[in-house]
Amino acid sequence: MSDQRKIRTAILRAGTSKGIFLMENDLSADTVKRDQEILAIFGSPDVRQIDGLGGADPLTSKVAIIGPSTRPDADVNYTFGQVSFTEALVDYSGNCGNISAGVGPFAIDEGLVRAVEPVTTVRIHNTNTGKILVAEVPVKDGKSRAVGDYKIAGVPGTGAKIMLDFAGTAGAVTQKILPTGNAIDVMDIPEIGKLEVSIVDVANPMVFVRAKDLGLTGIETPAEIGSNKKMLGILEQIRGKAATIVGMAKNEKDALQNSPAFPMIAFVSEPHDYVDFTTGRTISASDVDLVSRLMFMQVMHKTYAGTGTTCTGVASKIPGTIVHEVSRSKNSLVRIGHPAGVIEIEVEVEANGKTLEVKRAAFGRTSRRIMDGYCYIVK
Repeated sequence: MSDQRKIRTAILRAGTSKGIFLMENDLSADTVKRDQEILAIFGSPDVRQIDGLGGADPLTSKVAIIGPSTRPDADVNYTFGQVSFTEALVDYSGNCGNISAGVGPFAIDEGLVRAVEPVTTVRIHNTNTGKILVAEVPVKDGKSRAVGDYKIAGVPGTGAKIMLDFAGTAGAVTQKILPTGNAIDVMDIPEIGKLEVSIVDVANPMVFVRAKDLGLTGIETPAEIGSNKKMLGILEQIRGKAATIVGMAKNEKDALQNSPAFPMIAFVSEPHDYVDFTTGRTISASDVDLVSRLMFMQVMHKTYAGTGTTCTGVASKIPGTIVHEVSRSKNSLVRIGHPAGVIEIEVEVEANGKTLEVKRAAFGRTSRRIMDGYCYIVK
């Protein structure tokens, strides 16, 4: 008898991330055993993930577990996991907007959702947050389309445009758009002193800070921040304090060990000219409404997370927040300048007294199945 076990596997490029998509019923029902299987599939923990399918990068070490919906108002269940390559840990504390772009096409192609031409609407229950997101997926001949003319920054070529609406994900973890009730809170950071931050929870919780308050320009590259160990420490300290404030961690140390992915942290600034680090082309200040640099898994995101796009876009429409302060958006379209280009999101937020309601938070992505088959893991 073979000493290895095979598990059905598909690899999809979804948005600007790449993930391993697995069917829920192909994994152990026991969550501890399930995580062991997922770690084995990825080859974790190992910084090279040499003995598995992981890409040795936070943006390519992601898992999507898909199964039948447990809610009558959704078509499928989707559980996201950020797979660490330094620890034996799968972090389920939040969702990934880019990987979410692959869920609709995967569900259609696997026969979980009936294909309706030319666009199939897939209602996705994200089990991490208990929220519903809606994907509009182009289809042809019973399968999702991969070919199209839609271009997203950070991905070579073009693809079929998938619209994702995250309006239903407000208060994803804390059940409040403003978890503290404040547009701005103040933290004590030893290396800086008093620091103003905005904590917002839509799609995933995020903490925002002004780039200039950190002594930054806001247009730094991933390499510049990655080589600044002191700044990395300060950013993680801010993120850890925010995690503690919103109840996702006991303290800063616990946040790093058990919730390293969420909440995310971003430093923002007014529009500036800057250079796309992937192509060398100049992005004009006139092409963006704000500039943001997002930290994810203790390194700078090379593009911009989909859930981060949602949260940043909504935050820009809430008066009093740091994001609203730096944004130059005059209508529902918000253009966020990130290290590799620009991502756009359509945002509508209504205020009814002290209550905020997100009516729309939609952005376009593309996705493509790269391979499928079986992954072998040692029993």
